[in-house]
Amino acid sequence: QVQLQESGPGLVKPSQTLSLTCTVSGASITSNYYYWSWIRQPPGKGLEWLGANAFSGSLYYSPTFKNRISISRDTSKNQFTLQLISLTPEDTAVYYCARAAAESSGWVLGYDYWGQGTQVTVSS
Repeated sequence: QVQLQESGPGLVKPSQTLSLTCTVSGASITSNYYYWSWIRQPPGKGLEWLGANAFSGSLYYSPTFKNRISISRDTSKNQFTLQLISLTPEDTAVYYCARAAAESSGWVLGYDYWGQGTQVTVSS
């Protein structure tokens, strides 16, 4: 069974950097053809896709966050990490890591596994 678990600070000050790690069990983050994603949900709003690290190691970022975001991975630990810089209170949200399944063509079929989510509050 595939499981994803987010970890990181729950409270961050404005202008600081957020670092979240997703630890994956039951599947390898290098297995074809999966995309390991970061998604967030601000209070009272819908889901926002931040970016993804593909099975190949390729990185994909939302244009909305591309100047502030970095995603990396540690294949030895089967983890992938989100860094978001220059935080503001508008970055307050529940942050999720999730796995998206895709065809060999790259066509994404949808998300099949999610972490439980971690609340991040940006406040002084």
